[in-house]
Amino acid sequence: MWQWFHKLGSPKWFFGIAGRLMPWLGWSALIVLTVGVVWGLLFAPADYQQGDSYRIIFIHVPSAYLGQSLYVAMAVAGVVGLVWRMKMADTFIASATAVGAAMTFLALLTGAVWGKPTWGTWWVWDARLTSMLLLLFLYLGVMALRGAMEDPDVRARASAILVIVGVVNIPIIKYSVEWWNTLHQPATIKVTEAPSMPASMWVPLLICLLGFHLLVAWLILWRMRNDILLRERRARWVRDWVLAQ
Repeated sequence: MWQWFHKLGSPKWFFGIAGRLMPWLGWSALIVLTVGVVWGLLFAPADYQQGDSYRIIFIHVPSAYLGQSLYVAMAVAGVVGLVWRMKMADTFIASATAVGAAMTFLALLTGAVWGKPTWGTWWVWDARLTSMLLLLFLYLGVMALRGAMEDPDVRARASAILVIVGVVNIPIIKYSVEWWNTLHQPATIKVTEAPSMPASMWVPLLICLLGFHLLVAWLILWRMRNDILLRERRARWVRDWVLAQ
């Protein structure tokens, strides 16, 4: 286990394994997302209360979930980077930040589109919506902080600390619908409870969730490989790889 953990910290080893995984992730994401989105948008039944407007759930829920889970993963990487000084931890933070920001923005956008027919307005200062907006600002803050610093070691430490401090917002997002009276509905699917919707709705939702995970994994690995090439551009193995292409 520890041997694998140390290998994971090697840019050369990670670059190679990521390159082998990416085609599998990319094609799997395309197939799974196509199945999930087509099933959800065209073949899943309409909701008895919201009609067809609920179908945005097949985009909204996966993007909202990944916007939060990616930030938690970044916080874990921040701890790893501060404790074990692993360069790949900072590479992950640098690569996941933009992807997480995109997922969070997509969640806010689809939530607004869903909220208009459901609540009669595009936006309310609801606890869940406000905390999700704060999450987007945290992502943008990490990106701005990294762009403002030249020294890579200082940049890595500062962004890791910011990410770790900001992770306190994640439980606020998750439990906001329970702690306060909000317009936002509770979680659609819970691990500890049976789904409140029929299988013809929650099965394509789970397929979309899997597809989004595969897509995000592909995007992060792609960005990490580009970042590794930039950071290790003076290494001999990078020059050999570039000449071999």
